[in-house]
Amino acid sequence: MAESLLVAEGMTKAIKKQVLVEPIDVRLDRGQVLALCGGNGAGKSTILRMLAGILRPSGGSVRLNGWEWASNRAEYAKQLGYMPDDYSFSPGLTAGEALNFWAALRGIGKLRVQEVLETVGLEHKRSGRVQTFSKGMRQRLLFAQAILAEPPLLLMDEPTNGLDPYWMDEFVRLLDGLKQKGHAVVFSTHQLQVAEDIADRVVFLIEGRKCAEGDVESYRTIHGEHPLHAAFKAALE
Repeated sequence: MAESLLVAEGMTKAIKKQVLVEPIDVRLDRGQVLALCGGNGAGKSTILRMLAGILRPSGGSVRLNGWEWASNRAEYAKQLGYMPDDYSFSPGLTAGEALNFWAALRGIGKLRVQEVLETVGLEHKRSGRVQTFSKGMRQRLLFAQAILAEPPLLLMDEPTNGLDPYWMDEFVRLLDGLKQKGHAVVFSTHQLQVAEDIADRVVFLIEGRKCAEGDVESYRTIHGEHPLHAAFKAALE
């Protein structure tokens, strides 16, 4: 049986004596979407940064498409696209310049840059300076850079923050399209309806500890209508 695309075993993070993330296992196959849900300080961003290779886990192991983060970071990094929860763009940089820079780093041509700008609805803002963009527009630009190289795995930290209702729906549609093409996705969100609409599995976290995991239907069986809201409330009690 082939190994899952993403395999994290016993992954944990501690700084000095403070445990930020208790040991957690993550397995994800191609075409699957995992949502990490929880309040502020739950450990969602820390988990994503460890999976992205930005933070070194304090314990455990992480493999992506067969590559070990600890032993071959360059090949590991080629397998993923990462969307942070925010990013400080250089003053005066246009959307096109920002994407061309990221594209050059990954050996991607300008035609692909134009394609992803159209995908996120920013083709008409190619020459617009990013510092003038709204939060939602910056989010769409960060989403564009994450999908530039069409990597097997996408890691997204609060990708729907700042999106208006139209782009919330578009985000779900775009993720579904990526899922159908075989891309795997891990994203964190406070928007439980987004998780309900697109995720194959939903993990709830509290203070760095996984307190619940399952598919939406399993939550619905236990909690009924609005299953993720009810599950989150139950986890906090």
